[in-house]
Amino acid sequence: MESREENGVSFFQMPLHYPRYSKKEYLDMPEWKLNRLLTEYGLSSDGDLAYKREFAMGSFLWPDLQHDSKSYPCHSFKDTSPPNKKVKEL
Repeated sequence: MESREENGVSFFQMPLHYPRYSKKEYLDMPEWKLNRLLTEYGLSSDGDLAYKREFAMGSFLWPDLQHDSKSYPCHSFKDTSPPNKKVKEL
């Protein structure tokens, strides 16, 4: 991450890689590492250890999704497109 200030204007460059820690790794992560991770992504590292863990997990973990038609309503739609018809060639 690059953070610098020029002429009173602050710049932030997002790191190239998205963190790939599991929920267990966040729960076991020491505070110094959470502070570094949050700061690296331009996020506040204020609060107690439990808050930082919860904040990091909420920021970087994808929610668990059920792969069924109830979770993905668009998958339950029937194909209503017209049957394939031969297109007249010009």
